[in-house]
Amino acid sequence: MPLPFHIVDVFAESKYSGNQLAVFENAQDLTQAEMQNIAREINFAESTFITKIDAENNSAEIRIFTPEFEMKFAGHPIIGTSWVIMNIINSNSSKKLNLTVPVGVIPIFQEEEMVWLQSAQPDFFNTFSTDGILVFSNLKKNDFSSDFPIQEVSTGSAFVIVPLQNKSALTNLKLNSAKMNEWLQLNCKTNFRALYFFCLEEGNIHSRMLYFEINQLKEDAATGSASTCLQAFLLQYYSSDLEIINHQGDYIGRPSRIYFNGKKSQNNYEIKIGGKTQFIAKGEWEV
Repeated sequence: MPLPFHIVDVFAESKYSGNQLAVFENAQDLTQAEMQNIAREINFAESTFITKIDAENNSAEIRIFTPEFEMKFAGHPIIGTSWVIMNIINSNSSKKLNLTVPVGVIPIFQEEEMVWLQSAQPDFFNTFSTDGILVFSNLKKNDFSSDFPIQEVSTGSAFVIVPLQNKSALTNLKLNSAKMNEWLQLNCKTNFRALYFFCLEEGNIHSRMLYFEINQLKEDAATGSASTCLQAFLLQYYSSDLEIINHQGDYIGRPSRIYFNGKKSQNNYEIKIGGKTQFIAKGEWEV
C-alpha cells in the first residue's frame, strides 16, 4: 500500500535548517507497530501520521513518533504537520486548524509564513540544586544564572529547564552521558527525560536541548514542546508578557528560530509558539 509522505524543515528561516519532519498521509489503517517501524527507518527526531482530516470543520488527528516511542505532544511535529495540511493537502482551506494529539486538541493558526500553536497549561514539578548538574557536566557554579531555579516543567512533555549565565557557558557545555542518564532516571517525573539549557543574551533566548534515545545522548535542532515549557517558565519567573525569539540548533549546524508570544494572568498561561516551515520533498512509502 503506497503511503504519500512529505518532508519539511520546521522552525526554519530557510531550507536545510530547523528540525526535519516526515509527515505521512492516510495513516488511519496503520498499526502502532507499523508507525513505529517507519519512524525508526526515517530516523528523524519525530515523524507524524495523519489518521483523520475533516476539511469541513478544519480539524485533523495525528500521531507522533520518535524512532523509539510515541509522543503525547511535540511542538515541531505539530507545527510542521499543520503547515502541510493547510498549505499542501488542503491548500484552499482556512488557515486555522484544530489538531488532535494524545494530550488533546491543539489550536493552530497561520499568519503569512508563520504557523502558531497554543499549548496546554503548564505543570511545574520539582526544583533542583546546581550540585546535581555539576556531577555530569563541565559547568561551574558561576555558569548558572542566579535569577532562576532549575526546574522540571511540562505542557504535555516534560523538560528540566537549566538557566545559564551566558552564551559562553552554553557554547562550551560538555556532558558525561552515563552520569547524566543516571541523574535523569533518578529525578524526572515522566518517561521523557531531557535537559533544556538556555540563557538570555542580547534580547534573545539561546538554547540547547539534550536527551537520551536508544541509549545515545542526542541534541535536538528545534524543540517546540521544550519551548512551550520554557515560555511557561519565563512567564512565571521573568515576565508576565513575553515576545522573544528562541535560537536553537546553532551548535549542530541546524539553526532554528522559535517565536514566543505569551501572557500570564493570575494562574492562567497563554502560551503560543510559532515558526516558519520549508517544503523539502514528497514521495510514496511502500507499507
